[in-house]
Amino acid sequence: MRIVVCVKHVPDLQSTRGFTAERRVIRSADDGTMNEVDENAVEAALALVAAAGDGEHEIIALTLGPDVAADAVRRALQMGADRGIRITDDALAGADYFGTATALAAAIRRIGDVDVVLTGMAALDGLGAVVPSLLAAALDLPQLTVVQELTYSGGALTARRELDGVTETLRATLPAVVAVTDLANTPRFPKFKDIMAARAKEIEVLSAADLGLTDAASTARTEVVRAEPRPPRPEPEIVTDSGAGGRALADYLISNNLI
Repeated sequence: MRIVVCVKHVPDLQSTRGFTAERRVIRSADDGTMNEVDENAVEAALALVAAAGDGEHEIIALTLGPDVAADAVRRALQMGADRGIRITDDALAGADYFGTATALAAAIRRIGDVDVVLTGMAALDGLGAVVPSLLAAALDLPQLTVVQELTYSGGALTARRELDGVTETLRATLPAVVAVTDLANTPRFPKFKDIMAARAKEIEVLSAADLGLTDAASTARTEVVRAEPRPPRPEPEIVTDSGAGGRALADYLISNNLI
C-alpha cells in the first residue's frame, strides 16, 4: 500500500499574523508549526499500514511551500513517514486553494500507484477545508471527508462521520482521497531516536517544471485584494456589583444582540 499524506506548515495560532507586500501570509520557522490536524492524517496513514498487514508499504509526506515548509515534512518523518517531498517554485508562490490542489495532484500523479491520499480536514491558517475535495476532483478519485473514524478491510476504506446530528458510514474502494478530523485518532509523540533518524532523511524537492506546471496564476481562481491588521481588542467594561449586576449584564447582552 502506498499512501501520500499532504501536510502543511502554518503560522502558530497564538502568533501575530501578518502579510507581505504581495498580500501573502508571512511564514517563518520561529512561529510556525505543522498544521495540527495533519498529524491526525499521518497517524491515520500509520494505522492503515498496520491494518493492511504484510506486504510492501510506503508513506510519503507531501507539501507545497518555501524552505520553511520542510519542517512539516520533517515532523511527518519523525512520526513514521518513509520519505518526504516538497514542491517549491517562485512560480507557485501565493497559490490559492485551486493552485495548491493542482500542484499536489500533479505530484501525486508523478509518484504513481498511490492507493490513498490522506489530508487533514482543513489548514488552520485559512480554514478553507476545500483542498481535499479539489484534490479528489483533480485526481478523479472518490473522496471521504470530515472522517472521524477510518478503517481498512478487504481492499476498501470505511469511514464514519457525524454531520448536523446525523451519523454517516461511507465506503470507498481504493484508490481514494480521505480527509480526517482531529477526532479520528490521537497522534503519537515521536521518540528521540525517531526524531534523530528523521533529521538524516533527505526531502526530495520538486519544481513547477518537474510537474509540468507553469505558474500559480494559471490555476488560481481567487485573489487577495486587501489585507489589514486585526483591530485592537477594546478594553473590558468592569462593573462593580452593588446588587444590580445581573440587570447590567442582561442589558449588555440585549443591547449587543447576544440573546
